[in-house]
Amino acid sequence: MRVFLIVMLVWTVGLSAEGQSYRTEKCAVRFFSSAPLEDIKADNKEAIGVFNADSGDFAFVVQIKGFQFAKSLMQEHFNENFMESDKYPRGTFEGKIDGYDLSASGEQQVMASGKMKIHGVEQQMDVDGKLIVRGGKVFMDAVFPVKLEDHDIDIPKILFQKIAEEVEVTVHFEFKED
Repeated sequence: MRVFLIVMLVWTVGLSAEGQSYRTEKCAVRFFSSAPLEDIKADNKEAIGVFNADSGDFAFVVQIKGFQFAKSLMQEHFNENFMESDKYPRGTFEGKIDGYDLSASGEQQVMASGKMKIHGVEQQMDVDGKLIVRGGKVFMDAVFPVKLEDHDIDIPKILFQKIAEEVEVTVHFEFKED
């Protein structure tokens, strides 16, 4: 499955053999929901990403069932009732990153613009983030909000005090040159 996802990502962003391309070595995706009765967070370390430094093309795929929760019941409800992860097994982002210079080491503010697909619904997004060049590696970090209604994720009214209508997503990618 991992090989399939890498092949799909490489094809999706059109990475050429001539371009300076990177793939994820380590990655982490976290979401956090703060609601009056309960805070919910989950972590996923199974995302796969690619970045073409020449064109700025960037894409990543995250397996929805890869999110780990503190309570197994939360994980079950997340996958079965909200995300319908058997029907929509992956979340994706495909776009471009602007405002970077890989020849300059240190931290740089960047903008990722593209389409995020969650729960079968694609939305245009512009995400501020940072790109860090250090020790021959490239790191990318971003924090951004996702509105559940924008992706047709329904929260039953009975749970409105337990689940926020907007969740905070944090991504961290550590890339190595391909």
